[in-house]
Amino acid sequence: MKRYHFIAIGGSAMHSLAIALKENGDQISGSDDAIFDPSKTQLTKAGIYPEKMGWFPEKINSDLDAVILGMHAKADNPELKAAQSLGLKIYSYPEFIAHFAKEKTRVVIAGSHGKTTISAMVLHVLKYHDRSVDFMLGAQLLGYKNSVSLSDANDFILLEGDEYLSSPIDLSPKFHHYKPQIALISGIAWDHVNVFKTRVDYNKQFEIFIDSITPGGVLVYNKEDAALNAMVDASENTIRKESYHTATHFIDSGSTYLETDEGALPLEIFGEHNLSNLAGAKWICQLMGVEEDDFYQAIASFTGASKRLEKIASSNNSLLFKDFAHAPSKVKATNIAVKKQFEDFKLIACLELHTYSSLDANFIHNYRDSLSSADLPIVFYDPEALKIKNRNPITEKQIVEAFNDARIKVFTQPNAFADFLLNQEYSKSVLLMMSSGNYGGINWNALKEKFAENM
Repeated sequence: MKRYHFIAIGGSAMHSLAIALKENGDQISGSDDAIFDPSKTQLTKAGIYPEKMGWFPEKINSDLDAVILGMHAKADNPELKAAQSLGLKIYSYPEFIAHFAKEKTRVVIAGSHGKTTISAMVLHVLKYHDRSVDFMLGAQLLGYKNSVSLSDANDFILLEGDEYLSSPIDLSPKFHHYKPQIALISGIAWDHVNVFKTRVDYNKQFEIFIDSITPGGVLVYNKEDAALNAMVDASENTIRKESYHTATHFIDSGSTYLETDEGALPLEIFGEHNLSNLAGAKWICQLMGVEEDDFYQAIASFTGASKRLEKIASSNNSLLFKDFAHAPSKVKATNIAVKKQFEDFKLIACLELHTYSSLDANFIHNYRDSLSSADLPIVFYDPEALKIKNRNPITEKQIVEAFNDARIKVFTQPNAFADFLLNQEYSKSVLLMMSSGNYGGINWNALKEKFAENM
């Protein structure tokens, strides 16, 4: 048994790691200044929710085996200072994962978008065939109690490779720590502009990641991404390079079919971005020992990752989808996919500007034409999010010009936005809600009930 203390235990990744270690028999303590659901409920169930909110240096002592530091904490955190003064081992979240997995075959799924979906596809296939692996994902998956699972028994560990910073005292991207034997990059599109000020700086992190792959390892990459192709070709790392492209498929009567050597295979998912993700997942599964036929047998029942083009309500002639999309390329791909899948339906597409990048007036021009597939495009942002992220207000004119779409309706007040949606007629319509936030606290149950009216 080890003793670990988590500074900023309430983070989405941090609380999952804390719970996984507690389930392994380790002794866990932690602190934070604010914890929200689902972290609050899950930590409480695990018996490791802090008694009081705040930072308490007295929790730090020499009996601890290590301190695990979350990105939410500040560099002058009192508990961090106490740990440093005692000379304790201090890990960032990815540093600890890398340490834990040093004797395992590390499989890392990276890219600006699609990481969670590809990882979820791989896990689904492995679970279908009763193959056990350790894993760490950035989101909760249906059918799993936790997004982190660690053991001493499994040979493989599947890791979602995030390019964001590791901790307040470790400003390297998370995925630089893992040094995988098997890696995948789904594509590169400039993001996290609060950290990576230029596209060149952002792309550089992926160049470093490619060169961090263990010599003799394998890189699987999206052939349809020109910038990524050039980057892979330029790398002198002595690794095997395998490309993939969108799986051949067709749509019939609102259903998507994958073309295989054994005939057409009906899928639960749709959209070219998801068919691209599927092709990447197939490569990874094969490298982990799953035969092609076994992959197809399992993937047919994959319904998608949580919050990734997730159908949360439907009736005879209307559908409500919730999607985590916020990067420009993903927003555009998601809109095209939904419109193509339901071409006879009216597409009402709502995008919340919520991230540092999307709320940057100098960045939003990257969203140009991303909502052009929608019949009714809507953009929402909450002024409170601007304050939290220290961004200046963005005018309606700036948004319309940046998106190159005069049809766009812009909302900045949560109540007005919610009222608008609840008063729409959704007969033969698809409502697509895209955000990494919550639209200022929208009542999802009321929205679901609106769709039930069309039964």
